[in-house]
Order: sequence, then C-alpha cells, then structure tokens
Amino acid sequence: MSNFRKWVMVVVISSASLCATCASSIASFTEAGEVDAFRVSKEVTILGISMYMVGLGTGPLLVGPLSEVYGRNIVYRLSYIFFFAFTFPVAFAPNIATFLVFRVLTGFASSAFLSVAGGSVSDMFSNYNVANPMAFYTMSPFIGPVVGPMYSGLINQHLDWRWTYRIQIIWIFIELVMLFVFVRETYVPVLLKGKAARMRKETGDGRFYAPLDRRDGSLVGAIFVSCYKPFELMIYERMALLLNIWTALLLGILYLTLQAFPFIFEKNHGFNMQSTGLSFAGIGLGMILAFLAQLVYNKVSAPKTAAKYGGNPPPEVRLIIGMAGAVLCPISLFWLAFTTYRSVHWIVPIIASILLGTGSLFVFTSVFTYLVTAYRPLAASALASNSALRSAFAAAFPLFAGAMYNKLGTVGATALLAGLTTIMAPLPFVFFRIGTRLRQNSRFAAS
Repeated sequence: MSNFRKWVMVVVISSASLCATCASSIASFTEAGEVDAFRVSKEVTILGISMYMVGLGTGPLLVGPLSEVYGRNIVYRLSYIFFFAFTFPVAFAPNIATFLVFRVLTGFASSAFLSVAGGSVSDMFSNYNVANPMAFYTMSPFIGPVVGPMYSGLINQHLDWRWTYRIQIIWIFIELVMLFVFVRETYVPVLLKGKAARMRKETGDGRFYAPLDRRDGSLVGAIFVSCYKPFELMIYERMALLLNIWTALLLGILYLTLQAFPFIFEKNHGFNMQSTGLSFAGIGLGMILAFLAQLVYNKVSAPKTAAKYGGNPPPEVRLIIGMAGAVLCPISLFWLAFTTYRSVHWIVPIIASILLGTGSLFVFTSVFTYLVTAYRPLAASALASNSALRSAFAAAFPLFAGAMYNKLGTVGATALLAGLTTIMAPLPFVFFRIGTRLRQNSRFAAS
C-alpha cells in the first residue's frame, strides 16, 4: 500500500475509535432527561457511563483472540454492525433496565477499537515509522470522552435527551460505511491463509497451507488464555501493574470530570448545559497539543536515540515523554483545584485543564509504547490488562464524584486527585533507571 492509503485507513480506524469512546461520555448530559423519563434517581442514571465502560473493558478479552484467528477486518465490521444495532434500544429505551443493559452491550461491541485497532496500525508501519501513526491513533480514543460532553451539552440544551443517541446512530452508520469502503485486511497470518487457499484452488495442489491453517489449540482455548494472561501479567509484573494503575487513575480522573465540571462551572460560574459542555474543550486542546508535540519529538529524537543504542533502543526510552506528563498532570490538577472559586474568572481553570489533557496523553502514549516493547511476546495481553484496569477505574470514578465534591468541595476534591497523581509521578523516572534490571528477572519481558 502507498503511505496515503495507509494513512486513510489510520484516520478511519481512529475516527471509529473516537466515536466508540465518545459514546461513553455523551451520557453525562442526558442524566436529567433520564431522571424525568424513567423516574429514577440521578445516581442510577450515572450508571449509563459506568455500564458502557464495563462493556468497553471486558470486550477486548474476546475480540482480541478473534482478530488473531479471523483477521482485523471482519472483527471491525461485525463490531460496528452490532454497535449500530444495539444503539437503537438505547435511543428508544422504554425503561432504565433496557437502557442500562444495552449500554453494556454497545460498550462491548465497540471495544474492538480499543484493542484490535492498535494492531492494525502496527501491521502497516515498520518500527521506525510507526511512532506518528500510533500517536495519532492513541489520541483518538482518549479525546473521545472530551468530545462527547461538548456535543452532548449542545444537543441537550436545545433538544430532547434521546436525540443525543439518535445523532450517535447517524455517526455510527457513517463510520460503518467508511469501514466497508476504505479499510482492508492488514493481519499478515490471515492474508497468508487467504493466499494459500487461492493457491490450493488454482493449482489443485493441497500441499499449500499457511501457519494459521495448522494453528494449535481451539478458539475457546485462545479466549481462555486471553482472559487469564492479562491478570497473570499484572500479578507477577510490578512494572506492568504500577503503570496500569497510573494510566487507570488518569482515565478515571478524566471520566470523573464528567461529573465534576458541572459542579465547577454550573454552580460556581452559572454556566448553562451547552457552555458546561464546551468547558471540556481545554482538555481536548491539551491532547491535540500533546499530539503535535510528539510529532516534533519523534522527528528530532528518534534518529539520535536509534544511533545511541545501535538501532535497538531499550523500552525504557519510551518513558521519557511520560516524565513530562507525570509532572504536568499534578501541576494541572493543583492549579485547577485552587482556581475553582467563584471569584476567579472561569477561563483560568479551563487553561489549567489544557495541561491535564497534554500530560495525560503523554502518559498514555509512553505507557502503551513501553508495554508493547517491553512485553513484546505478550503485547496483546499487556494492552488488554491495561484496558481492563483503565475501564474499571473509568466505570467506578463517576459513581462517587457527586458525593466527593459535595463533601469536600471543588477545592478539596480536586486537590485530593492532584495528590494521587503526585504519588504516581515518580514512576517513569524510577523505571527509566531500574527498568532494565527488573526486566532481566522477568518471566514475561522480552529479552
């Protein structure tokens, strides 16, 4: 494929990932409508976010092994077909039970784009050229929770809450069409399997086969391994566990802001629903700036790093950009905490949130790249373990956000989060120094 064709596929896959994670956070501004429609408490409606994240976190344990047997493309297409179909009961749910059940199912169906999509990017680009497309893809699912409240707030300010999901259906359909038109199979074992089948048919010689034709074990066995291997990795690998907790904490904080920003901007500054949704633009802008900074960093540092280590840099060099993120995140949260007073202009906390977006994406990118390179034989399991823990935190944090901000106030609650990120901040600095030694004693790390 030409580079242009590869990048078209990267953009389509990334936009599908954006749509999938955006669907999680759009529920934040539909809660008031759900309270009136379903006659339930606000605490119950918050489960709309949490249930989606449960599906999003458990789905990769199934779709990961499926993609390694049947290929990336069929998983993408079936995933989005089910995502499209299951969103209709969400948009037209007659009761809260139906709404929550199908929120889980939509999260599960869309989860392929948090696990399989990264594999497609790595399929198309060499190790030397993969940094920029991987940075672009990594940004997409994490900017989704920021984009969701922005357009959800606009819709719910002027229309019935159900239109949030009806418009989401239209977006999913457009993504589904683009997946069929522009995205082709990239997984080499599946391509070889198709080639072997064509050669057997054309030549009549049954001796042509691909490695996947003689795959050992069953699909059920592969799914079983994919379910326990990520947790085994976290149990025995302190590096993986601590880095996973770090990214899970940051994603939990991002999802907690879905409940925290209304406290800060609606109660303190009198924002309406639409304006509160737009207040998330600061985090989104920070992520875009982080992506642009990574393009520059990769262009400048990659040749020097490759030359320094003889073309084979250790995984720990991937943590360097995470060091910047480790410093920016607590600074941003402390700044945000002590500028939430009504007397402080609303633009000041939004500027603080820009640093949160930048620091978070630096951390996510560095940890993902580190896990893939450090645990290359088990890269899929390493990412699945990270995804499962991140989704668990993202599902849980919004549930106690209201109680925490009511009890501690905007200053105390946000400062508590800043303190947690401060405790985790030394991780990239420590692992950069001792990571090589720890990997030498690891049962899972690549040599």
